[in-house]
Amino acid sequence: MLRDMGTLPQRDLPALEVSSREYFAAALVTGEYCGWLIEAKERVVAGGGLILRRLLPRPDCIGGGDEAHIFNMYTEPDHRRCGYARALMETMLVWCRAHDIKRVSLHASSDGVRLYESLGFAPTNEMRLMANPFV
Repeated sequence: MLRDMGTLPQRDLPALEVSSREYFAAALVTGEYCGWLIEAKERVVAGGGLILRRLLPRPDCIGGGDEAHIFNMYTEPDHRRCGYARALMETMLVWCRAHDIKRVSLHASSDGVRLYESLGFAPTNEMRLMANPFV
């Protein structure tokens, strides 16, 4: 997925794999991360997940609550345009409703924007400062 997006230099792959295994091993146990996969012919062809984080009380969520941030949406290139990403998103949104998640966010790739908009997602005014800007 990250290679397809052009965001992962090959030299960084081993370190990312180690860090990811450590993170997911812990986050799956605590419930901080939930993931879904789609198989075709006994092979995983699509997947996505979400992390949960607490929201502070605020005007749009006075009592606070949990937010789900969807990420790692990916479909193998030869299985795209089969409805797998939509099925994953719809499943995750049903899960979020069942777990009283107050807000759902994601960062959309250009390939995913139309799907996310069709499900009710809208652009926000988020800004970002990349890691280690002061080093």
